[in-house]
Amino acid sequence: MNVILFGATGMVGQGVLRECLLDPDVHQILSIVRTPTNQQNPKLKEFVLKDFFDYSAIEPQLTGYDACIFTLGVSSAGMDEAAYTRMTHDLTLAAATTLVRLSPQMTFLYVSGAGTDSTEHGRAMWARVKGRTENDLLKLPFRAAYMFRPGVIQPLHGIKSKTRIYQFFYDVFRPVFPILRALFPQSITTTEQLGRAMLHVAKHGYPKPILEAKDINSIN
Repeated sequence: MNVILFGATGMVGQGVLRECLLDPDVHQILSIVRTPTNQQNPKLKEFVLKDFFDYSAIEPQLTGYDACIFTLGVSSAGMDEAAYTRMTHDLTLAAATTLVRLSPQMTFLYVSGAGTDSTEHGRAMWARVKGRTENDLLKLPFRAAYMFRPGVIQPLHGIKSKTRIYQFFYDVFRPVFPILRALFPQSITTTEQLGRAMLHVAKHGYPKPILEAKDINSIN
């Protein structure tokens, strides 16, 4: 299986990349990033792209892949709805519409979040925008598309969040994560579990297009 990965420098993307590199069924990973990961592996090819709304320069390189895993995202903190929509919905759909035109046989997997609002009419701005993004992705004629909604994600294997407040949270709660996972096994997912679950679904599919945290954890 050949995989395109967006967002490999983020916390979730780091976890997915690690699992892709470890999985013997993954033969090639095309990682599209704003800044290089500096990882060296025969399976890994990186494209540094400055404009994630324009893929015209690299379109010939985007064919021949079986799956796209899209983990790119921003925090909604301090953003109004228009700005967050551009950086979440519009940016994701720019990639997805390009890929579905070039490789409609591909499976598209998107990392959303617990609490995403599929109705697009709820009170939480971020949840409405994520819901619209999911809905529009599911309308595209990919071979299949899956939306992943993890809850709390515990980073493993030295992975760090680029968002300082999130990393502060992880650092503070690291000693009690084993207890929290024992108490709330269906609400907490690790970067390892999420990466493995996404690869499993890319290979084998899943009975429904939206996977909540309990679904993600049940795969592992």
